[in-house]
Amino acid sequence: MKARAVRGVLLAGLLFLVVHVGAVSLAPTFEAAGYQTVEDPQNPTNSALYLGAILVVTALMLAAFKYDFDWAVRLVIVASSGMLSWYVFSVFLPGFAAVAAAGLVAVALLAYPEWYVIDAAGALMGAGAAGLFGISFGLLPAIVLLTVLAVYDAISVYGTEHMLDLAEGVLDLNIPVVLVIPLEWSYSLLAEGSTEGATEGTDEDERDVFFIGLGDAVMPAVMAASAAFWSPAPAFGLPVVPAMGLPTLLAIVGTFVGLAVLLRMVLKGRPHAGLPLLNGGAIGGYLVGSLVAGVPLVQALGLAQYL
Repeated sequence: MKARAVRGVLLAGLLFLVVHVGAVSLAPTFEAAGYQTVEDPQNPTNSALYLGAILVVTALMLAAFKYDFDWAVRLVIVASSGMLSWYVFSVFLPGFAAVAAAGLVAVALLAYPEWYVIDAAGALMGAGAAGLFGISFGLLPAIVLLTVLAVYDAISVYGTEHMLDLAEGVLDLNIPVVLVIPLEWSYSLLAEGSTEGATEGTDEDERDVFFIGLGDAVMPAVMAASAAFWSPAPAFGLPVVPAMGLPTLLAIVGTFVGLAVLLRMVLKGRPHAGLPLLNGGAIGGYLVGSLVAGVPLVQALGLAQYL
């Protein structure tokens, strides 16, 4: 692998690591702050409701692109970035300071959406979103959610291909729906345009940048955060991530195994569905970690309450 590709792989890995470690660290703090978003986190129907919300949002975004309402999509995403940033800042900063910091994130995205601004905002909101979902989805709902989304991602990329249409629509908006991975540090998203040098079918010698959907980082991180918060396995008690135990650690390792395979394919220049590899790695790693930690499979799957 050439040096430029190595830089891209390392940056992608760093962003995924920030999202995962951030989510695991934030999950118990979010719960203590009362940020849990559902009444019964163990109810697997929560997954169905969330999937339905994804389908509705996807349809609305595709319609917005078709009828030239791109500006509305950009404003909604930037506002969402500010809101998720506030969740993160609110557990560290006093009220007004948290609002001001979140506002700065939104303003930066509007005023100067260079690739590093987008990636920083994406990592911040990704950690916040995964942490919120981690405390709101118990082990079974998290596994169901990740499994269904992996299947949906594969169908939408290789079957209906509407996810490719959605990706094409958001790339030109310069918003943290995708992580921007330049292969040269001198690359400028604003100067070059979001899609230049990243067209389908180019190899790593011809392209300057590749893109990974933010959801590809967030969804497997939900499994890690859920495992950290809900698994009965003992935690390591590490300083930054005190809730991390073996199931959480191996869920992250499994995600990175999937990421390595995904990046190898992405660097060849063709679009691929990320969630089958990433979610599959996260779930598989979590289950292996649970068994090694002495958690029965039925309990690790969240099925014990139904038996």
